[in-house]
Amino acid sequence: MKHLPLLKEAQSHRPAGDYCHTELIRYRAYREHYGKSPLTAGALAQRAWFETFPVYVYECDRIAGSRHGNFIAGYNQLELNRARAICGSYGQLGFWTNSDHFAPGYDRFLREGICGTMARIDESLLVHREEADKVEFLTAQKEVLTGFSTFVRRHSEAALEAAARTDNPDCRKELTALAADLAYAAWEKPVTLRQALNLVWLVHLSFLFQNKYAMALGRMDQYLYPYYKHDIEAGILTTEEAEDLIACAFIKIVEYGFGDTVNICIGGVTPAGEEGINELSYAILHAVRDCYVPGPNLSARLHEGMPDRFLDECLQVIGTGLGYPALMNDRVNIPALQRHGYSPEDSRDYCFVGCIENFIPGKQPAWSDGRFNVPQFLEAVFYRGTSALDQNYLGLDTGALEELETMEDFLGAFEKQIAFAAAEYVTIFNNENGRYNYRHYAQPFMSLFCDDCIARGMDINCGGARYPSVHGAGCMGIGTIADSLAAVEKVVYNDRTCTLTELRDALAANFEGYETLRARLQSAPKYGNNDDFVDKYAVWYVEYLDRIFGQYRTRDGGVFYTAIASNTQSVSAGHITGATPDGRLSGVPLSDAASPTYGVDKNGPTAAFLSLCKPDYRLVSCGTVVNQKYTPDMLTDPVKRAALTAAIQVYFSRGGQEVQINCVSRDVLKDAMAHPENYGGLIVRVSGFSAYFTSLARDVQEDILHRTEHAEIR
Repeated sequence: MKHLPLLKEAQSHRPAGDYCHTELIRYRAYREHYGKSPLTAGALAQRAWFETFPVYVYECDRIAGSRHGNFIAGYNQLELNRARAICGSYGQLGFWTNSDHFAPGYDRFLREGICGTMARIDESLLVHREEADKVEFLTAQKEVLTGFSTFVRRHSEAALEAAARTDNPDCRKELTALAADLAYAAWEKPVTLRQALNLVWLVHLSFLFQNKYAMALGRMDQYLYPYYKHDIEAGILTTEEAEDLIACAFIKIVEYGFGDTVNICIGGVTPAGEEGINELSYAILHAVRDCYVPGPNLSARLHEGMPDRFLDECLQVIGTGLGYPALMNDRVNIPALQRHGYSPEDSRDYCFVGCIENFIPGKQPAWSDGRFNVPQFLEAVFYRGTSALDQNYLGLDTGALEELETMEDFLGAFEKQIAFAAAEYVTIFNNENGRYNYRHYAQPFMSLFCDDCIARGMDINCGGARYPSVHGAGCMGIGTIADSLAAVEKVVYNDRTCTLTELRDALAANFEGYETLRARLQSAPKYGNNDDFVDKYAVWYVEYLDRIFGQYRTRDGGVFYTAIASNTQSVSAGHITGATPDGRLSGVPLSDAASPTYGVDKNGPTAAFLSLCKPDYRLVSCGTVVNQKYTPDMLTDPVKRAALTAAIQVYFSRGGQEVQINCVSRDVLKDAMAHPENYGGLIVRVSGFSAYFTSLARDVQEDILHRTEHAEIR
């Protein structure tokens, strides 16, 4: 790893000036094209950016492309203000309008190269030459692709300049080779790993400068493998040198401390259903370990019949403290996607965007999702459509509690609240997502990497993509809900130790004066202990939410997925959710994502896994997050790691969808909270991503601290 430490050091020195060069470049280009359509003007502005953005290559670079050029000092503030006003007038799409969280079709782009992609555009122009709208769009694609080719070539020139600057002969040799590779890849299809990886990174960097974040790098071990194999067989690279090259790309994700959730997928089966794990899968895993930063969000697809080595090495990397890769189950995710009409081949080729969201790379528009606070809708049953803490929430009045004479009556009222909230959620999303004239917000550059935009002559959001857009409803609080419903059934309807009205009064008082009742509620069966009495409500939760959201469609005919995930919003959603029947106090975090409520899963990880695989997660097409916490020796001790491996394999064989693991001890976390100055490099798994622990809000730190910690498999 000769170059990675040098690059880490070089990237720690942020240039002087403000981060604003991109806005000024676009504005100056727009000034030259006033009166042209937004599509054409935007494409010309993007080309101008490619041709004039100050590119920079470090003297220790093996991969070109840096944020360095966007820092500028001594600019004219009046011009910058005007730049922001003019660029703002053209507008841009946001997360809910399919702007980012996209996995480009890098496999086809690399196979064809810039020259082959340009040839496809020219062919399509001939086919659609009588259709003015398509001609304009394809011409815009030619403009941005021409600009991108120039962008690559300019990095070749910058590499030669860097070679002339350095006194290090090894770096000079690498930079000269880098310049040659970039000059070749600026037009021809790549042959070597460095040529292919440089193209991928420069595309990714281009998206960043278009304000597109969480853009996935997808199945790198699949689309880069032919180039890796070529270089190994030709003696161009050793495995160690390939790992260093990949690490030098990954470390750029956190250049100057900038963070971005860049999901990288390894493992899984191929589109043909064959073994997809290869030597590059391990090289990527090792490169992420060597970088040791929270930036690359690595996800590992596990499947039946995979090599034992793969899961073991994944757990070893998790055991360094990184908390990733997240472990994903092909046996659940592939059928979860295929039921929506994706071809078997495309379903098997899925990757992830953002945290854990399943995505068909290069064939569907950018992703969007939102949060759906299910425990708040349970509150609405007790308060006739209102919320104890959130004064802005208004649901249905499902009647007096005295009328809910059976558990079936109570559950029916809750279902009505959920159905109403889902309809409102979908309406708000579709209104926002459908209010735009997407032609005015066309994305010709992104459309280069999505089938079948070039062939159809249509933008990715205007019918160019092979599949329509989908949206994910991130359904929160499955543990809170399962525990609450089980408590209501046991305490109210079975034991009859209180009425619903008395329970409502206890909730409204946040259990002050109702301590005995709270103790009874807390002693009811809890999700995560392999108890069917409570687990049946988790099964219901998954099935009912899929049924409700499954009836709706996005603006272009796509489906609404469900996700059992919350990011860190289980904390913030808890702040606006009153006390719940499981004994949870008002304002306290909800259960995290698909995990049991922390502290109630008392029978060990095996029992937790057995509960977690009872719901049919083939119905959760977006994905789930299950956070587990183990003592560090569970991943560093080979015997204990083997026991954990076996437990995960059983969990996945029975239908578990995902698991991710923290292995930083509770004592270390407590000390880091007390003395953050000593733990600047401490990384933890949060919920769907990893982060520096000391950078997290205090309530999120406490939520991680309170996760159930397992010291053995039992």
